[in-house]
Amino acid sequence: MSGRLWAMSATAQAQAVRDGVVSAVDLVDAHLGRIAEVDPELNAITRVLADHAREQALRTDRRRAAGEVLGPLAGVPFTVKESTAVAGVPTTFGVPRFRDLVAAADALPVARLRAAGAIPIGRGNIPTLILAGMHTRSELFGDTVNPWHPGRTPGGSSGGDAVAVAAGMAAIGLGNDSGGSLRIPAQFCGVAALKPSTGRFPADHRVLGPEDPGPATQMLVTDGPLARGVGDLRAVYEVLAGADPRDPRAVPVAPYGPPIAGPVRVAVVADPGGRGVHPAVRGAVEAAADALRDAGYDVREVPDVPRLDEALEAYDQITLTEFAPTWPVVRTLLGPGGDRYIAMAMERTPPATADELLKLMGTWLNIRRSWAEFLDEYPLLLGPSFTEPPVEPGLESLDRAGRDRVASAMRLCTVTSFVGLPAVAVPTGVVDGLPTGAQIVGRAFREDLCLDAAQAVEDRLGTLTPVGPRTGG
Repeated sequence: MSGRLWAMSATAQAQAVRDGVVSAVDLVDAHLGRIAEVDPELNAITRVLADHAREQALRTDRRRAAGEVLGPLAGVPFTVKESTAVAGVPTTFGVPRFRDLVAAADALPVARLRAAGAIPIGRGNIPTLILAGMHTRSELFGDTVNPWHPGRTPGGSSGGDAVAVAAGMAAIGLGNDSGGSLRIPAQFCGVAALKPSTGRFPADHRVLGPEDPGPATQMLVTDGPLARGVGDLRAVYEVLAGADPRDPRAVPVAPYGPPIAGPVRVAVVADPGGRGVHPAVRGAVEAAADALRDAGYDVREVPDVPRLDEALEAYDQITLTEFAPTWPVVRTLLGPGGDRYIAMAMERTPPATADELLKLMGTWLNIRRSWAEFLDEYPLLLGPSFTEPPVEPGLESLDRAGRDRVASAMRLCTVTSFVGLPAVAVPTGVVDGLPTGAQIVGRAFREDLCLDAAQAVEDRLGTLTPVGPRTGG
């Protein structure tokens, strides 16, 4: 057990610490050594919490020596997205102006992971303010490199955490997702990710002040984990799920629902909306579909998902209307060229009027109803997280054609976030030196069904990481 401790799964690491086979201090030191080895090339971690991590690990070892029962994630190192609060550490959003914005307390998911014994070891890089694009490049910390190919983006906005997990710098990454920010970097980096239902995990994203955000941010942003395997996602899911009085959105729904009679039906849509899908991505969806058939699922290709184009238009109108009043100030924080991604969207989609916004709220509910009816017939949906292999860094901010191409490729992530559904991104293989994957979307609050299906895919197709930095394709 003294070898590559950082390459073990999170659940295996925790078991080894609980059993006394490995000390939490040795486990943390192994990850710190891995960070020192590979992060200078990958630039995934913005701040290494070495002293804090060793102190927490030492406390874990002392508790075990005293005979205390340790938590399910005892000693497991994890990274935290640069936009999520960690007590005593700056929450910079990748912006120079916020470099000294030190958090007074942990964000709720960070606190729950700590309570389960996990140890924050570093902060994951993000696009500036999470707004500068899909590529993980921040004004304060620079570019994060995809470990599979330096000429391809790791995705974002949780790209730093995805790279840290893929390269063995942490067993778990804590990110968030409002339209693909967990699932896209998972596909691009060859790891797994869980985007939960809206209301499944408690959170509080009020980092910059006491006021809560508007309805779009309230409903769309969900925190969730990245890991190298589905079993680790499940372990984190069980820790993070559950209500909390500090977040009235979080509902007390049991983490596991009743079994579904007969083979679970899975709808397959490799090309949502018929806009086109790369052969490698179509092949990934087909491989996952074959794995599910082999596992006994009733897998059926269907013509399309419900009301895709209407949902995408409503998503843009609602989010950009909410964002418009703050844009004149926000764009000054994004650095040279950092405003291009949002500016191009706002030029195309002007803010809605009050009457239009009220109507959009009804449209939102109506589209959610259509999806609930669809998933009543098919409890699971299999499709791509991104309809292309990893693209070049910054494509979405280069020009309107690049932005439109990226927005279209992430369309299934966008619409499933809009309707608040859970999804698990799972790797399926490697094509031309780049990882491939698919996502499994489920009924609201049936993350368990998504995890079960993703585990069936992983059991048959395997895992792809950890990997080291590569200099070419």
